[in-house]
Amino acid sequence: MSLVERSHGIAMHRVNAMVLRYWYLLVSSWPRMLELVYWPALQIITWGFLQNYISQNAGFFAQAGGTLIGAVILWDILFRGQLGFSISFLEEMWARNLGNLMMSPLKPIEFLISLMIMSLIRLAIGIIPMVILAMFFKFNLFALGLPLIAFFCNLIFTSWSLGIFVSGLVLRNGLGAESIVWTLMFGLMPLACVYYPVSVLPAWLQYIAWALPPTYVFEGMRALLFDHTFRADLMLTALAINVVLFIVSFAIFLGLLNSARRAGTLISGGE
Repeated sequence: MSLVERSHGIAMHRVNAMVLRYWYLLVSSWPRMLELVYWPALQIITWGFLQNYISQNAGFFAQAGGTLIGAVILWDILFRGQLGFSISFLEEMWARNLGNLMMSPLKPIEFLISLMIMSLIRLAIGIIPMVILAMFFKFNLFALGLPLIAFFCNLIFTSWSLGIFVSGLVLRNGLGAESIVWTLMFGLMPLACVYYPVSVLPAWLQYIAWALPPTYVFEGMRALLFDHTFRADLMLTALAINVVLFIVSFAIFLGLLNSARRAGTLISGGE
């Protein structure tokens, strides 16, 4: 038995089994694979042409080093990370298989870890073509250097926290709450200041914006592209908020799971 299994009671063979289950579901359906590539590619092409147009007509944006395309890619990491997590969870809801999983030796933490791993796999399938396409519009994401690691980690942690939270809501309320999987992230988008600085928001909204970890990432990206300065303070603040957000979302998930067990919604899982 490994050190992880002894110290935390997490059986990695069960996590691996769940990841294989989701992987087989993914690769067995070409429409699923196509969808992962299609939407990111469509976004980068659309925003890439817009960036070209703005660069040709506004010197300020020409000096921004592809701020719009960079924002699109980072936003897609956040959005696809959460969606990849939630879609794998919804596969169990759609198949009415969640009750079976929860009655098996599989622990909730193992279930969530498998969803996180699948989130990374699905994200990679969609983002890699997107990054390659961005190079045709003269934007190299990897030119951001080591700060890109901090941007990615903070965004993926936020996406997992939100994925855990919305999965708990669907778990407790059934597929009638499925729409929140698709809408929650877009509701946060204006406050995360993806395409504009926090300063353009009204003063009272700025307090809410600074409570969201992605806001620090997008502000950090703009500081790097405009001022060529890496704001480590922004990344550390985002990480601290992410830690709190992750713990709270996990606690909420466990609470909603226990409530679903008592209410019997694990078996029904319908509308």
